[in-house]
Amino acid sequence: MSARTFLTSGKKIVAIGRNFSEHAKELGNAVPKSPFFFLKPTSSYLANGGTIEIPNGCDVHHEIELAVVMGKETRDCPASMVMEHVAGYALAIDCTARNLQNDAKKKGLPWSASKGFDTFSPIRNLILAAISSEFIPKDSFTDTADIDLWLKVNDKFRQQGNTKDMIFNVPFLIEYISSIMKLEVGDVIMTGTPSGVGPIKAGDVITAGMKPGKADKDIVSLKFNVANRQGLFKA
Repeated sequence: MSARTFLTSGKKIVAIGRNFSEHAKELGNAVPKSPFFFLKPTSSYLANGGTIEIPNGCDVHHEIELAVVMGKETRDCPASMVMEHVAGYALAIDCTARNLQNDAKKKGLPWSASKGFDTFSPIRNLILAAISSEFIPKDSFTDTADIDLWLKVNDKFRQQGNTKDMIFNVPFLIEYISSIMKLEVGDVIMTGTPSGVGPIKAGDVITAGMKPGKADKDIVSLKFNVANRQGLFKA
């Protein structure tokens, strides 16, 4: 099965929340004792080089993440076997309308609107990149627990972290999710973000990168512009 097939057939984005303790603390959240996740629509994908749109009245924050792309149907799969089901990886940003999320939390309502706007899942590894070297096969690195992640806004560092600081590692996350719902070919798991999240606004330029901890340089990078969204939504 080709890399292109992986990325055109996914039905869902599973986004892990609060998987770095310092990020949980910076938002005033308790550090979780078990994984916590929410779903994002695949319509929120944005290819590298695109423009993140800020909906009217929204305070949008960036969250850089390692994304895992599934290559096999996975259900009730133990952590010791889940990596056989992984196709590869991607670098992604989980955008959040923080004011909408905070309002939803206060009212005990779902977060779907705050996470699901079009362009709110910028990712390096989409359909147009799937047949090129931009796809990151799982054999590109063997240790998902030592990957550097960084993000800059207007060439100033906002986030710098390493997946070694994850509360729950990638194999455990896949086991946990697959014990609840079936993961299908092309589904993407966003594995959580390090501390340093913050607001973005129209006119900003976001760049980001990822490299295995012992590598000399980034193996993949991102660049996105930010603009106001022209649409009907008003917060």
